[in-house]
Amino acid sequence: MIETTCEDRRFPDALADVARVEFDYDDGDGVDFEPYDDFDSAEETTDWIRHWTGDHELDGGVFRVFGQDGAGGRVALWCVRDGRSLAEQPLVFLGSEGERGVVAGNLSDFLWVLADGFGPMEAALDPEDDPRPDAALAELAERHATTPRRTAREIVTEAQAEFPTFSDDLDRLCR
Repeated sequence: MIETTCEDRRFPDALADVARVEFDYDDGDGVDFEPYDDFDSAEETTDWIRHWTGDHELDGGVFRVFGQDGAGGRVALWCVRDGRSLAEQPLVFLGSEGERGVVAGNLSDFLWVLADGFGPMEAALDPEDDPRPDAALAELAERHATTPRRTAREIVTEAQAEFPTFSDDLDRLCR
């Protein structure tokens, strides 16, 4: 796994706006996403990744956790693009039962994923699902996004192709 540490812990304005959105789970037919209004602390993130992998030597410095699903799976910015801003880092989902996947190649694309009606878990695990566009999230994306609007399926496919070994790399960290 490519490992770099980004020192930036400033919460992006786009994520602050996402944190104000109430996502409707709709008894399993909606979006299972609970955004945070700040990143988990470095200590919380390290504790979480150590428990997730079983490797109590790991440092969580490559992740900026900013939300979860109802079962405790986490969504994070994954700092693997050395020297790039947080907004340019890919977003990943790590589920409470070991599920995982790359959600988007950057924060801007993640906003379009949300606008298409997908939460991080749904995008990472089932991007072939039918989109459920959300007008309020589309407006939020239009305010913050720096990439053109594309479907969640296109965004997830592109991001997963860019980071094809993400899952295997995580497996190698697990004890």
